[in-house]
Formats: sequence, C-alpha cells, structure tokens
Amino acid sequence: MNKVILMGRLTRDADIRWSQGEEQLCIARFTLAVDRRYKKSNDDKTADFISCIAFGKIGEFMERFGHKGVKFVLEGRIQTGSYTNRDGQKVYTTDIVVEQIEFAESKNSSSQNSAVQQNQEQKENESGFMMIPDGIDEELPFN
Repeated sequence: MNKVILMGRLTRDADIRWSQGEEQLCIARFTLAVDRRYKKSNDDKTADFISCIAFGKIGEFMERFGHKGVKFVLEGRIQTGSYTNRDGQKVYTTDIVVEQIEFAESKNSSSQNSAVQQNQEQKENESGFMMIPDGIDEELPFN
C-alpha cells in the first residue's frame, strides 16, 4: 500500500502549468512545509519540505487557492522517478501525487477567534455577567 497523509503550509504559491493538446490538463506543483513532532535541543521547530504535484481538478483547485502560507491536509501517494540533467548526471526525484486535498483551517481563523474572544470579554466586564453567544445548542447546567 502506498498512501501518504500530510498537513502543512505552502512555502510559496503553487506553480501552475497546463498540458498541451486537445484536452488540456492542469498541473500544479508546490512544496508543503510539514512540522516535525519533535523539536531540536534549542526549542526551534523543524519542518520537512515535501514536493507535491496535483493534476486535473485538484490542480485547478490549487490554482485558485494554493497561495503561500495556506494550511492544507492532503492525501496521496509517493512517486519516485529520475531524469538526466544537462550535465549528463542522473537525478532522482520523490514527489507526492495528490489524490485529495482540503483546507486545514479557515482563512481568518486566528484573527476571528481572538476578535470574538475580546468582544465577549468586553461585554462580560461591562455587565458583570458573561454573555452567552447565540447558536449554543448545549443545555445550560441549571433549570
């Protein structure tokens, strides 16, 4: 079985190309920065920079939304290959061929959450009571 699941941020905008011929196919190449679980001794986070490629509709999705810093979760497979460069040397490649991709967070998740929290704290301080936001489906702990 060849299956990979990654979560990380784009290091730069996806590189978009279209195939030649009657039926054009969108090809998106991008690098995903994936944080490692452990840290180095000086408490700096480390990351792996993984080359990815997406075709067709997923490539078109990346053309529209694949911008630097956006966090994605993707599923795909590892594909290895090789080619001979201009100097006649054989170069080996490893890419993730993306089969599914989705956003890992909303565009303004961090800024929206902090604004809502500050607004609630301000209302709480004014009246002495905590404001309960609309849309809470949970029952209150008292009758």
